[in-house]
Amino acid sequence: MIRHQGLTTRLLLGPACAWGLSHCLPSLVLVFLSAVTALAVTATTREDAPRIVALGDSLTSGRGIGKADAYPAVLQARLEDDGYHYQVVNAGVSGDTTARALQRYREALDGDVKVLIVALGANDGLRGVPVEQLSSNLSMIIEEAQRRGIAVLLIGMDALPLHGWTYSVAFHRAYEELAARYTIPLVPFVLMKVMTDPSLMQSDRAHPNQAGARAIADLIWPHLQPLLKKTE
Repeated sequence: MIRHQGLTTRLLLGPACAWGLSHCLPSLVLVFLSAVTALAVTATTREDAPRIVALGDSLTSGRGIGKADAYPAVLQARLEDDGYHYQVVNAGVSGDTTARALQRYREALDGDVKVLIVALGANDGLRGVPVEQLSSNLSMIIEEAQRRGIAVLLIGMDALPLHGWTYSVAFHRAYEELAARYTIPLVPFVLMKVMTDPSLMQSDRAHPNQAGARAIADLIWPHLQPLLKKTE
């Protein structure tokens, strides 16, 4: 039996295989071609699907584990398992700040984008970017998405007290204020639970491993699902 993303093909070669591999080859070739065709159809169908764009930094891009294991890819698998027809686009760039994201986010919103996941700000916090500037940058991204009729899901970020506790508190509250101002769902800082579990983090203690990425996707999913629609 061959399985691929919900596709199940039963390989029954029959008694001909008892006479040698040459008798099995025609059946094997047919099964192989069928599987390749099914994969191509699946890929084409996904490309034609409405998009969910994850705009972020290394947490989104999958630094250290690759895009195939980053949380957007985990969300893609979850969508397909639950019968949702969407294509999740990983628009994460390692080291990105909200200011840098402003230079590229409009292109990420082109096409049939239905949901924008905004997971930016961690690098702003490390650099001590003024909270007012952080809020302004995120506001521009949120407003442009809403102007285009795109639902927004905001991922909260926290700043280590490298620049004082007052800054860290204001930084945290900025996300709450943005979510309230634009009436959008807010996912609490996704690394809060992940960072405290060494089994979910890479050796740099700053980025999640594959298990951590799955944990992050689990935290995002309850906030993302209400924004989705199933198509027949």
